[in-house]
Amino acid sequence: MGFEGADALDGSRVATELRDDPSALSPAAARSVAATLLADGRFSEPYCEWLPLWYETALIAPVRYGEWRLRRVAAAVADAANVTVTAPQFSRAQDVTIDGRPALERVSGFRDRFLLADALLHVEWFEHAAAADGIEVPSGLVERTREESLSYYGGDRDRLSEPVRRFQRLLFADDAWVRRVDESYGLDSGLFGLWERLLRAERERLASA
Repeated sequence: MGFEGADALDGSRVATELRDDPSALSPAAARSVAATLLADGRFSEPYCEWLPLWYETALIAPVRYGEWRLRRVAAAVADAANVTVTAPQFSRAQDVTIDGRPALERVSGFRDRFLLADALLHVEWFEHAAAADGIEVPSGLVERTREESLSYYGGDRDRLSEPVRRFQRLLFADDAWVRRVDESYGLDSGLFGLWERLLRAERERLASA
């Protein structure tokens, strides 16, 4: 998207130091890593609330355990570099309305709920992670993306404006991350496979819209 500050950190170097010697991370790099871990940990429980009850019930225990583990690692990284990082707050399904109605009344089915949740919560995740990295994301773009995406994925809007469509297309590229996690840990997970397919299909659809 051409945001200012996107090249301030060397991602490959940060990944190498995190793997080999986390204590060698600079304060800026440690802040980036810790903020990302906290965002990843906090993300899943609110996300589950947007999806059908069977999904939330099945995943809530591992999700909470995962957040606990990520918070511990984030705290260790932040403490080693003497930096302070806070976790983000994500929109809860019961608090969001679309055109004056509760958001979940506007969607039905797993796919529609999944895409609506992703379109909203990933914007919030990115805003938090970008701020920790020193990336300047125009506040107007964030607000416009939130407004248009809610109306598009859960309301009556028939298309996204070009900047928002491009932003969302890049955010939906998490299908590659899901695939790498599944392959790296040898999970061969049907659930991860479903996530990947849904994310990839939406990213490709937005690219061709």
